[in-house]
Order: sequence, then structure tokens, then C-alpha cells
Amino acid sequence: MSTKRYFLSLLAMLALAASPLQAAPPASSGALAYVPNEGSATISVIDTVTDQVVGELPGGGKPRGVAVGGDRRWLYVSDQPNNRLQLVDLGTRQLGPAIGLGESPEGVSISPDGRWVVAAVEGKNEIAVTDTRSNALAFSIKVHGKNPEHAVFSPNGRLLFVSAEEGEAVDIIDFAARKQVAQVAVGARPRGIGFLPDGSRAYVGAENANEVFVIDTAKFNVVARVKAGLRANGIAVHPSGREVYVSNGGDATVSVIDTATNQVVATVPAGQRPWNMALTPDGKKLYVANGRSNAISVIDTASRTKLRDIPVGKLPWGVVIR
Repeated sequence: MSTKRYFLSLLAMLALAASPLQAAPPASSGALAYVPNEGSATISVIDTVTDQVVGELPGGGKPRGVAVGGDRRWLYVSDQPNNRLQLVDLGTRQLGPAIGLGESPEGVSISPDGRWVVAAVEGKNEIAVTDTRSNALAFSIKVHGKNPEHAVFSPNGRLLFVSAEEGEAVDIIDFAARKQVAQVAVGARPRGIGFLPDGSRAYVGAENANEVFVIDTAKFNVVARVKAGLRANGIAVHPSGREVYVSNGGDATVSVIDTATNQVVATVPAGQRPWNMALTPDGKKLYVANGRSNAISVIDTASRTKLRDIPVGKLPWGVVIR
């Protein structure tokens, strides 16, 4: 082979290796953050040690909710305009099979044992449940509230809390019985939901009320209301249970709630239209999806300061970390 042909071949191989949808991310000693970008139909992959984007996955038509399978083989993504749960193979970094769910699926979460993936299906007012053993739709559960946005398991997996976006309520499902057992009235346009680690309380952001509602998960009643910022929506709970974070979409901030007093003790700047969030497993860093900044803000939870912004795709909707 001539020297010229050798170098051309080498350049071609390097270009292929650098392709963001093909190349696997470099090995990391930390967790990876997956960011669905609904405007660019991609999933950005961030190394939470270096805070660098290390890859990009295909995300279907308009990715929103995301969950990582228990075996870390599959990424489960709600593809909102295509009315399906899109699987992404984390090994090959290619689109896998898709599961029809119904009109406008939104938030996605996985059960603590890794068996079930649930998706809130707005157009059908139900929760679609996929069995990860077969990657097939197993059953659906009707909810009373209109336009379910998020469906989140309690830490023991027994209950499923669902925010009814147009119902000003949280629907509570007994997951083993596969039926709704209670409904708790909250403020207008409930969105994000997070549980204390012991499962005793759930925190719900009500976007149009600018408040966080605290629900007793045994008695199914509101025990506190916390005034947050403008358009409070996303919720994340520190692994210690001592703090809860709420993103304020209209203020470009994140409020920090002390769970001992249920008072806001700090407010941290984020990007424009902060939305859904996730914490690293050690609780040291909070990752905030900023829909209108096309970036992820990284917040140091100890100092309660923003460390940096990480550019991602267009209109990031949320973050999941595994």
C-alpha cells in the first residue's frame, strides 16, 4: 500500500471511531448521565466524573422520559409523537425494538427491582407497564386524573404515585393490585415527584401553584406546603433524605428544601427553563436539564453552588443517572 493510501485509510478509521452514534463512551469510574433532547431527537451521555459529553445516542422522534434497565443493556425512552416506548441498545448504541403505548407518553421510571418500566400516557389517562424480561407491554392501569405526566415508584415498589397534570391531584396506585387506591388534591399542574429514602413522604412540584406539596404516604394526605420559585416542577431527593431540590422553570433557579423543617434554605442559579433533574448516587452533584439553554447545569450540593453548564442537544427534557 502506498503511503498516501495508508494515511487515507487511517483517517477513515479515525473518523468512524469518532462517530458519536457508533462509538462507545470511554471507560469511567463514575456513573453516566443520560439526557433526552426532545428537539434534536438524541440522548446525550455525560461522564459524571469529568462532566464531559462522551457520546450521543439516537432517541427516536421526540425523546422525553428515560429509564435505564436493571442489567444496563437497554435504555427505555418515551418517544412522544410516535406514541411508543423506544428501546436503545446501550451495547451497540443503536435503536432497538419499540413498544406501542398510546397517545403522548411522557415520564418513564423503573421499579426498584428492575422488572417493570412504567410510562405515563397522557392521551389515554393510564400508566402503561412494560415487563423488562420480555420487553413487551404487560398491562395498563387507568388513573382518575387527566393527563398523567410522571409515574414514580415508592422506594419499596408497592405504590406508584402519578401526577395528574390537568387534574390538580396525585393518583396513588397499589402496584400489586394494579389499581388506583387513592387520590390526593394538590396545587395546579402537578409535575415532578420524589420520595424520601424511607418512603414516608412524597414531594410533588405544582408548577402553576409555585409550591411543593408534601404527602404522607401512609395516610395519603398533604402534611405540608412549601413555597418555591416561579413554575416549580422538577423534583430530586438527596440520598440522605435531608434535602429536596425543586427546579423553578420561570426563575431559572433550583430551590433547596430542608426536609426537617420543610423550608427553602437556599436558591441556586441554573439555566433557562430548568426542568427535570437527577443526582449522582453519592448525592454530591445535581444535574439539571435546562430546556431553553440547551445545557445541563451541574450543582455542588454541599456548597449549594453551580459548578458549570454542559452543552447538550436541543431542548433537554430531563436527566437519568445510573
